[in-house]
Amino acid sequence: MINSNTGATTLARFMARQPAAWFSTTRISAKGVVTTAQHTLTIVGVSALVVMAVLFVRPDLAKALSDSLNRAPEVEAATVTAPPLSALMDAPAPAKDAAQAAPLSAEEKALLGSQKQQQWVTTWLSKRYRVAGDATNMLVSTAYLTAREIKLDPLLILAVMAIESGLNPFAESPMGAQGLMQVMSKVHHDKFQDMGGAQAALNPVANIRVGALILKDYVTKGGSVEAGLKSYVGAGAFETDDGYGSKVLAEYSRLKQVSAGKKVPTITPVMAAAPAKPAAPLAAAEKVANGTQIAGL
Repeated sequence: MINSNTGATTLARFMARQPAAWFSTTRISAKGVVTTAQHTLTIVGVSALVVMAVLFVRPDLAKALSDSLNRAPEVEAATVTAPPLSALMDAPAPAKDAAQAAPLSAEEKALLGSQKQQQWVTTWLSKRYRVAGDATNMLVSTAYLTAREIKLDPLLILAVMAIESGLNPFAESPMGAQGLMQVMSKVHHDKFQDMGGAQAALNPVANIRVGALILKDYVTKGGSVEAGLKSYVGAGAFETDDGYGSKVLAEYSRLKQVSAGKKVPTITPVMAAAPAKPAAPLAAAEKVANGTQIAGL
């Protein structure tokens, strides 16, 4: 049997030794933490020195790092870009492979003209209406190919296009006429059905083709180019077309000269008003009637 006094003494001695052991363990742990911290700081310091040395040797990297730190995060904004004209040119008119493969007739050759003639026309229109050369070339080529298909003078198509829109494929009038040829897509929507519907009115190829078909139909029904142009501008029921036909035919005349290789100014001079002519002397009969007959005269 263990003496209670002896057990109590042993327990007391054990408890007395515990603080010393605890402090010893704590001292060892603290020393380890300090050592680890020293090593970490040493590594960080050496790394910082290496980075500073690299940035000193490569100032361009220092500038790039500075810019990246100073630049505020950019919010990516949505951008809206107009589709390129070449993309708009890809679609439309149903091709007739057999007809295109067939040899050209004399009439078709005359309508298509030579490559040099088309280039002259392209260059002149590009300068006159300040449209990029490549875009103008596509419009002129389309006009010539359309003219060959429907048997209509390409220069007349181009003249109408120039007067109607100034070669702007996205032009739209207050009345709703759209595109290069200013076609009323709401009225002629059926003509766009094979080319994607009325929304194709702003497609240059579709617009040129439909506009040219409408123009030819009006010329055929009217019996002359003048009558056709009057109907095209919507003045068929009126006495005059307010000079629309004269403008188109004047532009057509200029294009005709350009295609013949002649030098035509790209800026049309403004005609000065003609001075008023003196009144013609009254005829004898008129003088008598007006009571101005003088004896001896």
